[in-house]
Amino acid sequence: MKKNINGWLAVIVVLLVIVIDQVVKVWIKTHFYYGEQYEITSWFKLQFIENNGMAFGMEFGSKLFLTWFRIIAVALFMYYIYKLRNRVDVPRGYVVCIAMITAGALGNVIDCIFYGVAFDAPDAPQVAQLFPPGGGYETLFNGRVVDMLYFPLCDWNWPQWMPLVGGDHFVFFQPVFNVADASLSVSVIALILFYSRYLAPKEEKTEEATEGEKTNDKTK
Repeated sequence: MKKNINGWLAVIVVLLVIVIDQVVKVWIKTHFYYGEQYEITSWFKLQFIENNGMAFGMEFGSKLFLTWFRIIAVALFMYYIYKLRNRVDVPRGYVVCIAMITAGALGNVIDCIFYGVAFDAPDAPQVAQLFPPGGGYETLFNGRVVDMLYFPLCDWNWPQWMPLVGGDHFVFFQPVFNVADASLSVSVIALILFYSRYLAPKEEKTEEATEGEKTNDKTK
């Protein structure tokens, strides 16, 4: 009997996503100047930008509010993972999705809390320094989220006759994001497509309860 396998699976997924996310972010910060772009293919580029908002650069409320919102969200998801640790009525894929959501939120929380004091903010074309002698570019809890993944899959010019956008140049897909954003977004989509029925509240069934039911059945 394997106990707490859901919990260990979630821990491994969270740590893996966090390590990859932070390694990429630190490397970008210390090797790219702000706004620099490196083309890997015509539809995949690395472009260093930062934002104060939610995923994909969206803005919502004050910076400090966003940081605490993320911290509370991460705490709630961690508690939910703790509740899932012994459940046998949910598939492993569901646990992985919840862990990826938690890791995605936590990855950006780390930026918000620590990056303001861990990095300086030099003018282009210089790169940032980790733990600079003169201190960071902001105070604790006010760091900016690092983004770098850019996928301009295709682009075109709208016809002149089209209202509002006629003659404009359109690029699909424009947002620049990071590994944490990708982890969060992919897992949410997977939850909706494959595991939505597990999101509804219902009686939790742990491994111990299941073993008890089997024992009762044998004694009948």
